[in-house]
Amino acid sequence: MDGVLLVDKPAGITSAEAVRQIKSRVRPARVGHLGTLDPFATGLLPILIGEATKLAPFLQIGEKEYEGVIRLGVETDTLDRTGAEIHTAEVPPLTSTTLADAASRFTGRVVQQPPIFSAIKRDGVPLYRLARRGVEVEPPPPREVEISRLTLDPMDATSIHFVAACSTGTYMRSLARDIGIALGTVAHLAELRRLRNGSFTLAAARPLAATLEALADSGSGNRASQNPAGLIGMCEALATMAEAEADAIQVRRLRNGDSRALDGLVPVGAGLFKVVSAGALIAVAEASSRVTARVVRVFGVD
Repeated sequence: MDGVLLVDKPAGITSAEAVRQIKSRVRPARVGHLGTLDPFATGLLPILIGEATKLAPFLQIGEKEYEGVIRLGVETDTLDRTGAEIHTAEVPPLTSTTLADAASRFTGRVVQQPPIFSAIKRDGVPLYRLARRGVEVEPPPPREVEISRLTLDPMDATSIHFVAACSTGTYMRSLARDIGIALGTVAHLAELRRLRNGSFTLAAARPLAATLEALADSGSGNRASQNPAGLIGMCEALATMAEAEADAIQVRRLRNGDSRALDGLVPVGAGLFKVVSAGALIAVAEASSRVTARVVRVFGVD
């Protein structure tokens, strides 16, 4: 089994646990995921199976979209609802003007301080592990991220609903903290749901439990459908990437590591592009000129 499953992760489990449960249904295939969701978060979690695990570098570069709730007046050590309360503050009245100003301030290229409770590693150890051990952790260095769209709408006197479209590496917990500061108070992320990851959308995802059931039924032959779990093929997973068609001789050369087989196949204006043959994904390549390219990754070869 090679492809991508779009799962709607429930609250209360880690992304790694979702992978473990799916792996138990598709052994011995390799299984991975795109973009970790915190245990309290829900929504779209793309699961990569088999050869599709090699697609991760090409799928991680897309924009992500989230919705959630920011709770004002209370800051926690983890910057989300699971942490311990560390600061409280009065919450100024929320007006359409102040929310619009805050949304504008955090739209575009912004510098963001990642949370201490994060998977960023220091000396090979994730910072959240150090923080949970009680080790005093120096905050990770600020990073520049891009938020292409941000809407803020009041829910009540201390809660804001938000929708954000952003670049990979943007922390919604940090955004919640920073919006609180911009509004003259403190804040934490109370709810988070991922709506989109690159070209994958939550609308196309299935609940984790339904996915596991479909995989089990597929394995036992209980269903007539050839794809009950909604597996997305590898070519379809790269649908937005430019495409070049290779013949059998070119495929053989590519699988032997000969990038010259791509001469003359480069799509006009392409950077990265996929090479297919008879509907199967053979390779991903990168143009080095208008007519030449180098192989970045070959598929179907151990």
